[in-house]
Amino acid sequence: MRIHKLSISIVLLTALIGFSVACSKRSSDDTIAKDIQDKVAADPDTKDSQVNVAAKDGKVTLTGTVRTPAAQQKVEQIAKQEPGAAGVDDQTSVQPNAMAAAQPAPPVEKPKPQPIVVPAGTTLTVRVGQALSSKTSQPGQTFLATMAQPVSVEGRSAIPAGSTVSGTVVSAQAKGKFKGEGELTLALTSVTVKGHTYTIQTSSLSSTAKGKGKRTAATTGGGAAGGALIGGLAGGGKGAGIGALVGAGVGLAGGAMTGNQQVEIPAESALSFRLSAPLTLSPPAE
Repeated sequence: MRIHKLSISIVLLTALIGFSVACSKRSSDDTIAKDIQDKVAADPDTKDSQVNVAAKDGKVTLTGTVRTPAAQQKVEQIAKQEPGAAGVDDQTSVQPNAMAAAQPAPPVEKPKPQPIVVPAGTTLTVRVGQALSSKTSQPGQTFLATMAQPVSVEGRSAIPAGSTVSGTVVSAQAKGKFKGEGELTLALTSVTVKGHTYTIQTSSLSSTAKGKGKRTAATTGGGAAGGALIGGLAGGGKGAGIGALVGAGVGLAGGAMTGNQQVEIPAESALSFRLSAPLTLSPPAE
């Protein structure tokens, strides 16, 4: 009888000890879960996460959602560092919209500036920097000029006023060398815009003196002969204004002829040429 009572006592004691150990483990798991939950809520990197923490026999399970991959890593790190945690099963997921926001936006490429094309037929009005004459100028001689008027294309500045222009004397005939007439033909060859020099092609500008007090002017390559001259010749004296050619649309301005049939173009005279081929300029610097 005593032996039977002793066996029952041992069984009850064992059950009591097991129950106590189980309660102790449950209490430890609850503490682990609560500590992790509190740390996640307090950490500035993870406080906005919706994370649930459960622990069983020291193994921690994380569920819920976090805002960013970095926050997900931080939550798992907090759980692994918790005293008493035997392992971590991270089942959290990153919010889809947060994933998209975390990706860096692709760089927006600015549209590349396009070159400026000055179309054929555009008039270039220049002011010559030296005197030119059918008597003293030589074929192939170069001369310098500056743009007297700016040129724009579709509202964009193409060739500013004051840009340097180079030209050439195509032909020069003094009196007695060509049926007693004085003849002078000019063309532009290049223009410098913002430090870049561009080769250009223009129609030739020609002026011929025929007999005292008479003069004709035209642009070669299909240009019309001059009609009435704006400004007149003021009696044909040297230095008289020649003006622009009516009808041709291009011509000499400020030139004159002498009484012995020489074509004279004083320095600072304004001359108008027409581009015979398009001019492509580099895109403007940003």
